[in-house]
Amino acid sequence: MLMAIESDVELASTYYDYHMSGLAEIYQQSVNLCVWQRDLSDDVIRYTAQLIKTKHWSMRTVVDITSIHNEIYAALPSLADENGRLALTEDITSVATLFADLFELENVGIRLSILDNTMCPRFHTDNLPCRLVTTYSGQGTEWLPEYAVDRSKLGHVSSGIADHESGIYLNKSDIQQLSAGEVALMKGAGWDDYKRPIVHRSPEIASDEKRLILTLDFAN
Repeated sequence: MLMAIESDVELASTYYDYHMSGLAEIYQQSVNLCVWQRDLSDDVIRYTAQLIKTKHWSMRTVVDITSIHNEIYAALPSLADENGRLALTEDITSVATLFADLFELENVGIRLSILDNTMCPRFHTDNLPCRLVTTYSGQGTEWLPEYAVDRSKLGHVSSGIADHESGIYLNKSDIQQLSAGEVALMKGAGWDDYKRPIVHRSPEIASDEKRLILTLDFAN
């Protein structure tokens, strides 16, 4: 079911859907962000709540799509919660398989990390074709809709100036944020020299906060 389309065909738009099939809208020229709105299972929520208590844990690898399940399961700590470990494994496998099918990939770059700091604090765009992002625990990625962003303030032009002072956006209320569990496809400048890649950043988190975030990239 379609929830909303925020659009200006001449610029760029965001597509929301309650079904994973809506992610295929990323192929539309006017769309630079697709969001699959979904809820995580109780098993995944319980397991990830335990996992982020681990001080330092992450995995980063390139995986053949046929072996994702085994590699994810082997990498995840057991944490005395076999049901949760299996549930997260199956969820990541499902999301990664969807990503691979959508872009006809044989291999997928996977990064699953516990973050206790703001990884990319400045609004920016990516140079890659498209990245999948989902947060399993903690705050989700922030982004700016096209009507609210001044692209002339991106990059070195505003180097050393905080986003709230640079003029890249005017109203804090324009900043959008993904919820935990939502799956986003973020189109980058590497998508056939796309001119309006999505502008996004990591959320600012407090010293006692953590995030568990999954990113998937092209790896063929």
